[in-house]
Amino acid sequence: QAQLVESGGGLVQVGGSLRLSCVASGGAFSRYGMGWFRRAPGKEREFVAAINYSALRTTYVDSVKGRFTISRDNAKNTLYLQMNNLKTEDTAEYYCARAVTNWATKVSDYRTWGQGIQVTVSS
Repeated sequence: QAQLVESGGGLVQVGGSLRLSCVASGGAFSRYGMGWFRRAPGKEREFVAAINYSALRTTYVDSVKGRFTISRDNAKNTLYLQMNNLKTEDTAEYYCARAVTNWATKVSDYRTWGQGIQVTVSS
C-alpha cells in the first residue's frame, strides 16, 4: 500500500552537489523513521543515512559524514538527502526506505523501498 518515489539524481563531477527527494504515499509518513541506502555496481546494498520520525535524530555512515545531510518535511511527506562534495565512490543507485519503527537502527526494520535513482560522479 505504501509507495516511495525518488527523484533528483543525475550525473555530476567530483566536488559537485545533488539533492535527492523521496515522496511517500500510503499513510502516516510522520510516524516512521526513514533512511537512505545505496548500491554500487557489483556491490551489496549499504546504509547511508537515517532520520527519526520527528527529525530530531540522525545518523550517517562514516564515509559521508560532513558531506551528506538527511532531512524530512512531514507536512509534504517528503524525505531529502543533500549530497555535497561528491566523490567518485559515491556513484551508486540510491534508495529511500521507510521503517516500521519511529527510529530504525537495523536494515531489517526497513520494509518499504523506493525503486532507486542513479547518482553518477565523474572524474
